[in-house]
Amino acid sequence: MRKASIAAVAVFVSFHAIADDNLMTAARQSLKPIPSATPTVKDNPVTAQKVELGKMLFFDPRLSASGIISCKTCHNLGTGGVDVGPTSVGHGWQKGARRAPTVYNSVFNVAQFWDGRAPDLKAQAKGPVQASVEMNATPDHVLNTLNSMKDYVRMFKQAFPDDTPAISFDNFAKALEAFEATLTTPAAPFDQYLNGAVDALDDQQKEGLKLFMEKGCASCHNGINIGGQDFVPFGVLEKPDSKLLPAADKGRFAVTKVLSDEYVFRVAPLRNVALRAPYFHSGQVWTLKEAVGVMSEVQLGAKLSEKENSDIVAFLNSLSGRPPKIAYPILPTRPTETPSPSLGP
Repeated sequence: MRKASIAAVAVFVSFHAIADDNLMTAARQSLKPIPSATPTVKDNPVTAQKVELGKMLFFDPRLSASGIISCKTCHNLGTGGVDVGPTSVGHGWQKGARRAPTVYNSVFNVAQFWDGRAPDLKAQAKGPVQASVEMNATPDHVLNTLNSMKDYVRMFKQAFPDDTPAISFDNFAKALEAFEATLTTPAAPFDQYLNGAVDALDDQQKEGLKLFMEKGCASCHNGINIGGQDFVPFGVLEKPDSKLLPAADKGRFAVTKVLSDEYVFRVAPLRNVALRAPYFHSGQVWTLKEAVGVMSEVQLGAKLSEKENSDIVAFLNSLSGRPPKIAYPILPTRPTETPSPSLGP
């Protein structure tokens, strides 16, 4: 009897080991772990000097017209790389039209912004600072501000020693890109699992991963960032509620002017998704459970059971990684030559 029990346990363990191995193999085909090393970026070597400078610029509100809005305002590194409202509040208390995308792991996206209008983080960095609804500044304002502070003059020369002048709007963007390239969150339980630690996920998370692939979620949410690699209509099989898909925001159509791109958006990356409610480009869904339900119905045409929804949510919770430790910088002192803030239009 004892031998039979031992044999039964051995068969049970062997069965589950095979199941785990099959699941891990399947997951590795389309889902990738975040590398521990800082990613490279095109035409912009990431150096320590650029990263330190980019961090200062990221936190400096004086680059905005009002002197009170910085990159960090909408991309709070303490709240998942986003702010905490449905859409961001910018210059003159104006509300943006879309939810702020997370800055964490954004270096892995195929393009930046929900509509993909910026091909990389360099191009993205130039947008918000000039947008009237965000920082409402101009390249001249940025350059005049930076040139007025001797510490920034010194740091730009160190970061871009071969450029004359070292302070330029392009180099401003390159420094921000270099810093943001370091904002990756490796070592999530799911990364550990993909790297071979079979026990990094619990049984419910493994079941959620299995459903995530079987139901078709991974057909769009794939790669290192579990998304961010493609552009897909929001409402493939069923049109979402108008509060989730405002009629006036036609997504990628505004960039391409191609009719088939109406209501097409970049697939949302799911890294750290549990940390950054509310969800979707409209920022109108406050729980992962509801977001998973919406996506399953409007994108896949599937009605999930309560258990299936809970299992997928459990898997999504395994995507929260280890954020980098960022010390809040002490910014250069503002001399009298620095442009004064303007709260007007």
